[in-house]
This record gives sequence, C-alpha cells and structure tokens, in this order.
Amino acid sequence: MKVSDFNYDLPEELIAQTPIAKRDESRLMVLNRDKQTIEHRIFKDIIEYLKPGDVLVRNNTKVIPARIYGKKETGANVEFLLLNNIEGDIWESIVRPGNKLHIGTKVIFGDGLLEAKILEIMPGGTRKVKFEYKGIFNEILDKIGLMPLPPYIHEELKEKDRYQTVYAKYNGSAAAPTAGLHFTDELLQKLEEKGIIIANVTLHVGIGTFRPVKEETVEAHKMHSEHFYIKQEDVEKINKAKKEGRRVISVGTTSCRVLESIADENGFVKQTEEDTSIFIYPGYKFKCIDGLITNFHLPQSTLLMLVSALAGKDFIIKAYNEAVKEKYRFFSFGDAMLII
Repeated sequence: MKVSDFNYDLPEELIAQTPIAKRDESRLMVLNRDKQTIEHRIFKDIIEYLKPGDVLVRNNTKVIPARIYGKKETGANVEFLLLNNIEGDIWESIVRPGNKLHIGTKVIFGDGLLEAKILEIMPGGTRKVKFEYKGIFNEILDKIGLMPLPPYIHEELKEKDRYQTVYAKYNGSAAAPTAGLHFTDELLQKLEEKGIIIANVTLHVGIGTFRPVKEETVEAHKMHSEHFYIKQEDVEKINKAKKEGRRVISVGTTSCRVLESIADENGFVKQTEEDTSIFIYPGYKFKCIDGLITNFHLPQSTLLMLVSALAGKDFIIKAYNEAVKEKYRFFSFGDAMLII
C-alpha cells in the first residue's frame, strides 16, 4: 500500500493557527459508515448522535510546557524539547543544535533554576538528559517552559490552557490529544445527564505524532512508542458495555490506540501499564471501538491511515475533499469529525 494513496490537497490558509473562541462551537463533520453519508454540524450537536449507555473513552493526559531554552557553559543558546520521562529526572529530549550537544555537555535554564547534563545520544539523534534542580520539577517547567505547539502552528498561543483538554489530569505529554479540545465542562455534564458514560485512559503523546511517514509503502513505516495506562474502574465500564452490546466511542486516535493495543479478540480490555507502538492502517480489524471523534489530520500521516482503516480510505478522502471545499479548519486547533 503506497503512502501517496493517503494524500489530499490542503490550502495552507485552512490550517487553524489559533483556537476558536468557544471550544464546543467548532464545526463537526459526521460520517455514517453504514449509510456512507456526510453531515455538517456544530460540535455541541454531538449529543444528538450519542445514545444513553454509550461509553466515551477520553485521554486525560496533560501537556507539559516541554519546550525550554537555555545556555551552554560557553554561553551558546540551546533549545530542548522534552519527549519522554525515562525514569526519575532522566528524560529523552530533542536538542538543538544537536551537533553541538555532546555527551557530558552541561546546559543551564532559567538563570540556574534548572540544569541538564547530556548522558547519551539515543537512536534517531535524541539525547538522554539528566536534570538537576531544587524544588518541584513541574513547577519549574511552568515558570520557564513553553507549550510545544506543532510545527505547522506559527502564531503565539495567548492562553496556555487552550492547548489542554478541560479534563487534563496527568502530566507527561509533548502534544495535546486534540480531539478532546472541543469538549467543555458544560457539554460533558449534558452528556452524562443523557446517560453517556465517561471512561478514561492516559497515554502520554509524543512529538512522534507529527513525524512524517518517509517510506514509500505504508507497511515499511515504523511507529513511535508511547506510554499509557488504564485503571480498573475504566476497564469495568468498557467491558460492561461490550458485554451488553453498547457502543464504545473513542475520543481521539490516542484513546483508540490504547484500546486496540490491549483488547482481546472479543473487544474486552484489562488494567494495563506499558508502551504501545501499534500502527493501524487499512486492513486492520477493530476489536474494541465502535466509533471515533477526531480532528482532521495531515496528508500522508499515520493518523489519516488510522481513520481510513475505520471508515474506508475512499470515504475518508471524499470527506476530506468536502471539508476543504466547505472550508473546515484543519489540524490541532481545527474542526472535528465523528465517525460512527
């Protein structure tokens, strides 16, 4: 299967640079897989498509201000992007300029609030880095760090919390699970009042989510790995729904990847903490999810391949071309799609 099959023409002006004023007033494209229909709605109308007893599974990870700027002991400026907490105060980081940051190099951030030492050059050129500081690491990051916005967003983010879901809880992501950005506390309350059940997973999103697929064939691509866990209380909600024939609808591709990583052949899940590098593309048979809420994804990306696996490539490309024609907003701060 060719990567070029997952292409579509996107005018640059449709790439959303800033969040919409009200989260739940973004547009919503609804794809019905059985009827092969496309509807155009507003996100808060999603309540009309969800039934009492449906389980919405959302990713409650929290984005950390993972982009930090510092100086080497020589005074040269450097940039770190924290990707993955390996253990304790040791992180995997993208560093710039990489060719100047060798093993043993020390870097100072925030006038000495934080210091780092390069321990190892990892596969792919990232660095294993050990941090030293006094106080609480996340509080220091809040003072000196910036939100690691995707490379296609060029405008400054005026409100930090707009790159977080309203239910973000556990620190660890270098990118937001963007499908969840459309929910408000009020909308979630209305959904629960209707009888929709909310379950959580936690997957810490890595910057690999933006890495382009460089191979010519889909099968040759190797997925990045991301750490996740799911608690017993959430497992029970999902398994009860599966037993009773109720729908499990994933909020975002990250939640989908967790559920499909751990589901057995009957769609049942179990309490788990591990890493996943699952790669979902057309031909994949979904075991757990019955529907997906997602944003519009980059051409030739693994995320576009995932939604094509669920809805069919031709139907997805048709829907994306219609979204371009109707001037939907694309990518992280863009509009949403519901696939049922």
